[in-house]
Amino acid sequence: MVILHPLSDFINSNSIIAPLQTNYYYEGKCPETGEVLRLPRTPLSEAIAYGLMQQIEQNQLYGSEGKMYGILLVELPNGEQRVIKAFSGLLNGNSIVEGWVSPISGREEVALLENQTLAELEAIKQQIISLQQVPERGEYQTLYAEYTLQLQAIKLQHDHSKLLREEQRRQFDQNLTEESLKIALATLEAESRQQGIERRNIKRRQNEIIQPLQEIITAADQKITKLKQQRKQLSRQLQTQMHAAYSLTNFYGKSRSLQQLLPKGTPTGTGECCAPKLLHYAATHGLKPLAMAEFWWGDSTIENKVKGEFYGACLERCQPLMGFLLSGLKSHKVEIIYEDEWLIAVNKSPGLLSVPGRYFHNQDSVISRLRYLYNQELIAIHRLDQDTSGILLIAKDLFTYSQLSQQFQKRQVHKVYEAIIAGSLNITEGEINLPLWGNPDNRPYQQVDLERGKPSLTHFRVMDREGNFTRVEFTPLTGRTHQLRVHAADRRGLGMKILGDKLYGCHAETSRLYLHARELSFQHPHVEKILHLQVKTPF
Repeated sequence: MVILHPLSDFINSNSIIAPLQTNYYYEGKCPETGEVLRLPRTPLSEAIAYGLMQQIEQNQLYGSEGKMYGILLVELPNGEQRVIKAFSGLLNGNSIVEGWVSPISGREEVALLENQTLAELEAIKQQIISLQQVPERGEYQTLYAEYTLQLQAIKLQHDHSKLLREEQRRQFDQNLTEESLKIALATLEAESRQQGIERRNIKRRQNEIIQPLQEIITAADQKITKLKQQRKQLSRQLQTQMHAAYSLTNFYGKSRSLQQLLPKGTPTGTGECCAPKLLHYAATHGLKPLAMAEFWWGDSTIENKVKGEFYGACLERCQPLMGFLLSGLKSHKVEIIYEDEWLIAVNKSPGLLSVPGRYFHNQDSVISRLRYLYNQELIAIHRLDQDTSGILLIAKDLFTYSQLSQQFQKRQVHKVYEAIIAGSLNITEGEINLPLWGNPDNRPYQQVDLERGKPSLTHFRVMDREGNFTRVEFTPLTGRTHQLRVHAADRRGLGMKILGDKLYGCHAETSRLYLHARELSFQHPHVEKILHLQVKTPF
């Protein structure tokens, strides 16, 4: 059965498609790191989806059943691109259809329970229908309508008689003597009482006939209420067991059940939509997602969706899963350059924090990603600025952290940075000795302060001059916050900003800060040897 389709199955190879535009992003936060992960819906993925729409339109197998369909453009390990496709829920009552990705594993584990529960639910449904259709309901409605009409007719008749009696009373008051008036008024009162008795007799007969019917109907309604509660409880039990069995896998290779991912409960159908099916299949088959597109096709009266329109991840069932499903597709990879049983050294990307921030939106960092990957506590021995790239050391235990932290404090660690300075530096090398102070009211900005500043010493050497820029090698002998950036920017230092350093006044349009931690040398605390680490400068 072909699951990986060539692009030519959906689009003409001669089609011209704008490659850069992105119309929508499937996105979510990694549950462990807080990093926002994104997968685009591109013009190419939309073109593939339009091709699938044409196939569905021409195939009577799909009919007019309204549902979501989706495609995922993937890259194979050899670099070739293929397409996988999925439908939401069932297609013509089937969960497995040739050419489409299979449903997420787990449902088969509760198949027997599901069939038993569905049979019970169907039996309850039939009982409810029977109780809703008891003959006494129709009988009651017919008799109630008849008695209502009868009472309305009697009321009209009695209201007319009441008006006549009131007119007669006025005439009697004017024309009759005291004794005759008394007799005439008594006759009118007797007529009024008789009409009241007539109404009450009709209502009594109505109650005698209708009350037993009402009791039967009330008993049936009470049974219906209990059956509905029973049905709801059975559905919840089945859903809980199904969601405990459904197992989703992300691109780290980690698997979680729906119950673990959404412990507060999930709507019916969660895990059966296109996006989770496609991403789970790609993650479990070594496929790299490039772009995804979902659309509605068929009858739209139930879901109020437009046939042939593209839609994003549904808020209730899919969106809460996106962060987990996309985990492992990172824009900033943690590149490990050295590892043993005590230490990890990474080449940090620019723009990535060394350690998590205080708030939820800035939890993504080298440490949070590695903790997620290794599933253990890790400690950053030192830090690099968010915008600085290069070597960062992480300890796997407290003893290693303590030993190396002391080396940093005692200035026994040799550090070499490389930077590009915005300007042409005339001198070739030297030292900058300017104390630095961080104003608590203006964090994280640092400044030279001869009175309050901490001693800060940097050696520099010009490596190359490129037009109006200078490539410089920095060797910091102390480790103050923003030390190299301030020593470069301050007029008493180099008087020239590091390229891309907007915090200290470089206004050039650049994509990054041109500062890189290139080398690190230190005494390994366990194997008693000097460890010299070096990575290539990326600019």
